[in-house]
Amino acid sequence: MEVLVKGAGVAGLAAAHELAARGLRVTVADPWRGGGRAAASWYAGGMLAPYCERESAEQPVVELGLRAADWWEAALPGCVLRNGTLVLAPVRDAKELDRFASRTTGFERVGEESIATLEPDLGARFRKGLFFATEAHLDPRHVLVSLAAKLAASGVSFETDLSQYDSTRFDWIIECIGRSTPDKAIRGVRGEMLLLRTSDVSLSRPVRLIHPRFPVYIVPRGDHTFMVGATMIESDATGPITARSMMELLNAAYGLHPAFGEAEIIETGTGVRPAYPDNLPRVVREGRTIAINGLYRHGFLLAPAMAQQAADMILDERNRTP
Repeated sequence: MEVLVKGAGVAGLAAAHELAARGLRVTVADPWRGGGRAAASWYAGGMLAPYCERESAEQPVVELGLRAADWWEAALPGCVLRNGTLVLAPVRDAKELDRFASRTTGFERVGEESIATLEPDLGARFRKGLFFATEAHLDPRHVLVSLAAKLAASGVSFETDLSQYDSTRFDWIIECIGRSTPDKAIRGVRGEMLLLRTSDVSLSRPVRLIHPRFPVYIVPRGDHTFMVGATMIESDATGPITARSMMELLNAAYGLHPAFGEAEIIETGTGVRPAYPDNLPRVVREGRTIAINGLYRHGFLLAPAMAQQAADMILDERNRTP
């Protein structure tokens, strides 16, 4: 049985891996072969944080994302860092921290001493926080490139020219094309991010800084590099980061630690996330075509569960066929 996966972002690569692992022959077709540099996946935070996401997402996001870290670790051993997530707020925003806590589970409250133990560079700056010990994170760019390489080495074909393919020769098509879909229910949500480099700050885990107007997360990437994100703008514009967003992100990073004021800005980026009106993902079948879409801001968290659902559809159909 042959399957054509359209799209090499996180959803497409996760689907290809799940299908290949179950013994199907897979071709991935995408003009940006092997890493999704033109997709929102390339600019993702890579946080596998289902409990934290419950603060602004519905319960299905938690349920679908609980096993994501295990899936990624099995797919690419060593790619997942299980250091948890630390959520902090300045003293003036203590009520916002309580509000965050009221909407989430899976955390313990931590004080200044515990914060200093978890993140020595932040201990003297914050008095209260929430620690989600079971959460994890990964480096999206490393994972996208590594997973594409693993798939290619295992026999998955990658093609860049879709016009060369007669889709009728495939038994199934999996569409993971985000905003390129003809589905009018999908809207774009623009996210903007920064990469900063400084040797004056060390972090071991993603830190979320709670703010009533502009919450932000800062994710360590190694080599003294930190990803700072991300805006959520109801727009499908793909242009460069705006001055307002850059100022907000930089101010938030400076609010976490003043040393970020001297950091190098080594990259800015924008990605348009595909989202349904309810901000929940869907796996939709029409004939022999299955669409995975609407992962919104939860791409790496939810892609494994969506890939498994799509693979289950195909294999259940095969098992029912005489």
